[in-house]
Amino acid sequence: MIGKLKGLIDSYGEDYVILDVGGVGYQVHCSSRTLQALPSPGDAAVLSIETYVREDQIKLFGFRTDTEREWFRLLQTVQGVGAKVALAVLSTLPPAELANAIALRDKAAVSRTPGVGPKVAERIVSELKDKAPAFANVDPAVVHLAGAIDDHRAPRPVTDAISALVNLGYGQPQAAAAIAAASRSAGEKAETAQLIRLGLKELSK
Repeated sequence: MIGKLKGLIDSYGEDYVILDVGGVGYQVHCSSRTLQALPSPGDAAVLSIETYVREDQIKLFGFRTDTEREWFRLLQTVQGVGAKVALAVLSTLPPAELANAIALRDKAAVSRTPGVGPKVAERIVSELKDKAPAFANVDPAVVHLAGAIDDHRAPRPVTDAISALVNLGYGQPQAAAAIAAASRSAGEKAETAQLIRLGLKELSK
């Protein structure tokens, strides 16, 4: 099984690169982000590889980092997500942003991917929500709050305060992060108006 390839860029296709390794040209399918980050033909490159072996073909998928490859694998554990959709998601969102979006239950960010509708985005977020925080760089308190909101467990003042900030034009994840910080400093019994005031202070920092 091929796990990594190091060679020279030979040429590019629409969704793949030909990597010359010791005179053998390997066709490696990549996300558009990976393709854009690779060097010009003739230059050296290293790709982490995921090898798919089928009865009628062997297909190689290449990634700049092991983390990107891990997300490629994780995405395909979701029902209805194959290699093509997984690459499309990684073309739209780099691994860190994808992790944050899933951790914060931000279905809208995931559904920006061409070919990924609301139902598939919902499945990606719900089925990977327990795995994403390990890769995310957001405050665990915000992740916890996002989960509580998604499961309708968050206190009413908190949900009302987030809704108010969203109505003011802030994004849902941004508003949730601000109110999470506000509720931490104000305590569990804080009223909506106090949370909104503190949340706006957080957003203006």
